[in-house]
Amino acid sequence: MLYFSRLKATIITGICLLGVILAVPNLFPASSVPSWMPWRQVHLGLDLKGGSYLLLEVDMDAVVKERLESLADAVRTNLRRANIGYQNLTAQPAQRRVSLRLRDPSQADAANTALRELANPISTGMGSSLPDLDIAIDDGQVTLTLSEVGLRDKATNAVQQSIEIVRRRIDGSGVSEPVIARQGSNRILVQLPGVEDPNRIKELLGQTARMTFRLLDENADINGPPPPGVDFLHGERSDGADVVYPVRRRVEVDGANLTDARAGQNPQTSQWVVNFTFDSIGTRRFAEVSRNNVGRPFAIVLDNKVLSAPVINEPITGGRGQISGSFNAQTANDLAVLLRAGALPAPLSVVEERSIGPDLGADAIRSGLIAILLGLVLVCAYMSIVYGRFGVYASGAVILNLVIALGGLSVLQATLTLPGIAGLLLTVGMSVDANILINERVREEVQRGRTPLSALETGYNRAFSTILDSNLTSLIKMAILYVFGTGPIRGFSVTVTLGILVSMFTSLVVVRLMIATWYRRTRPAALPV
Repeated sequence: MLYFSRLKATIITGICLLGVILAVPNLFPASSVPSWMPWRQVHLGLDLKGGSYLLLEVDMDAVVKERLESLADAVRTNLRRANIGYQNLTAQPAQRRVSLRLRDPSQADAANTALRELANPISTGMGSSLPDLDIAIDDGQVTLTLSEVGLRDKATNAVQQSIEIVRRRIDGSGVSEPVIARQGSNRILVQLPGVEDPNRIKELLGQTARMTFRLLDENADINGPPPPGVDFLHGERSDGADVVYPVRRRVEVDGANLTDARAGQNPQTSQWVVNFTFDSIGTRRFAEVSRNNVGRPFAIVLDNKVLSAPVINEPITGGRGQISGSFNAQTANDLAVLLRAGALPAPLSVVEERSIGPDLGADAIRSGLIAILLGLVLVCAYMSIVYGRFGVYASGAVILNLVIALGGLSVLQATLTLPGIAGLLLTVGMSVDANILINERVREEVQRGRTPLSALETGYNRAFSTILDSNLTSLIKMAILYVFGTGPIRGFSVTVTLGILVSMFTSLVVVRLMIATWYRRTRPAALPV
């Protein structure tokens, strides 16, 4: 147990030095570390660095409304395909249903068969599924109601999709290390370290950003009511004046087919524009529409607002286009971020907003460092007084444990929060537990009259199983916290888990190497424990 070959001792020393090297960059400002160096730093969380806290809510009413409107279109298509006459087809979001009346009640069975195709199976997680629609037909009156399981599935998908799109938008805006997590059934928690004014982020997240490309109805009179199939949408000319466009409701090309969008400048006018690229489906559709409508204006609509309505001068077959308007560098870049991230499935509203100043974060860091240093000093003093030389070795292992843990957090690009500091403080106490068990075992063997070498060997052998069992139970608890916890709880579990793994290495390997090296050099007649 106390024999270490030169190769093994070199590997252990190398691991310790690597941990120290990885932790060193955290002593310097992030701006002073060259970008080409592979070193990483621990990021500070919102409670330490300051920043903004947003709690967003997904508008589930809009999700239900969109589902019912698409359902009504699908009902119309299926019944016409089946040659089934109907009337009074309406979507009723308040009742979460679509209703209609059959012209011939005797076609109820045929209608039921045609409408059953519109129900989506929702997995229950037990090898079975349930439809997301409840269909009822009574004397020719048909109702299609969204089921509870369908609503829950729709809400879950909407929130998960919104989280991914929110993450893309925030990453594209340049905010580093944001925390984005689901909270409750329809809310999203967003923490933005270092962002003191979240207004620009709120504007990015507040837009649904559904882009469509539609033709204008050149015969419509904007001074009268809109004709069937046409919407009067507002836009803005290059001089800033408001203008109304008669836009057809039919979507010729959907913005979901965009693959890229970048801000740039028009080389001829030097105005800021947004250049976009379609996927294969969008390219084919865009080419077909532009080929059949040369000389007609083509509106680019974002969230029911016309960004621009250029005239199609020639067929556009390359799958690339340009959005011009009254953009500056920031607005053009923000629009490009929105288009790259994709459209939200439903609008998001800010239900809670808080700002945390950097001074509060600095106070928290100062208090956390004082707590860690004070705990470190007290633990080292106790170990040195009670166990002498072996206590000094254990104290060195405690300090090394903190350094290597910090290096590990740097490699993981972890975000350190107040619970994380609490986890580091906890590992200071936990890291000496193994050495206390070993030293007590060795002391017992010495009192039984064993030789120094025999006492050391027996002490380590008998303490190993106890140390392994206690640390395994702690790791299981941390795994449970990580699986079922969120945000700071997960950060705490990661910090403690890393501290436990490092403490097992420092107490069972590094301290034993120190003791073995000392014993080989001195060959003491009695152990100083």
